[in-house]
Amino acid sequence: MTGGRAVPGGRAVPGGRAGPGVERHHSDVSGGWLRAATFGAMDGLVTNIALIAGVGGGGVGTHTLILTGVAGLVAGAISMGIGEYTSVKTQNEQVAAELAKELRELRANPDGEADELVGMWTARGLPPLLARQFADVLKAHPEQALRVHAQEELGVVPDELPSPWTAAFTSFGCFAVGAVVPLLTYLLGIDSLMLALAVGGVGLFLAGALVARFTGRSWWPSGLRVLLLGAAAAGATYLVGTLIGVGVA
Repeated sequence: MTGGRAVPGGRAVPGGRAGPGVERHHSDVSGGWLRAATFGAMDGLVTNIALIAGVGGGGVGTHTLILTGVAGLVAGAISMGIGEYTSVKTQNEQVAAELAKELRELRANPDGEADELVGMWTARGLPPLLARQFADVLKAHPEQALRVHAQEELGVVPDELPSPWTAAFTSFGCFAVGAVVPLLTYLLGIDSLMLALAVGGVGLFLAGALVARFTGRSWWPSGLRVLLLGAAAAGATYLVGTLIGVGVA
């Protein structure tokens, strides 16, 4: 629940946001930032680690490798930001269209919509009389009924949709941070591909471990999983770079 009272099916009633003085027992999972941050950071790390491994395996010079990494950082961060904004905005617009349709149905046929709720709640084990009483109360308040129908039928809370701008800037920033990690040694003047990839590997492990903090899972399996996936991507591109580099030479 997000605060407030429970309703049939274990969801929040209309207006179920936690009010002043109400303690929240759960993290905010509806703002859209955590998925964007995770995806952005992981994508930035994996993309640039693999990119650097590929061009490094091809035998390019340090300047070219840095240029490739920085170009990958800028292009990837912009792409991620635009992609996240468009994705979340489109999703919110689709939800808004469905909510408008549902509100029209609630106003045109309140009895039929109430019957839908009664059917869903009784199927979950709520006593029919109680389900009917609750549904009848909602009939007189279409906007409040909309919130319940949205939760029950669409699985969304109308006033808690993720922000496309939050998702865009979070994804942009986290991608850039992730992408700069495997470039750090080169930017500091250390010309070593293996060291750069090792630093990137540490970044992958730490990113996976950090995600575990929000999911409640053990940190080291999460970090190890991300590290292994990133290593597989880097190994594949390094092999490709080595093969192409040898062929060109």
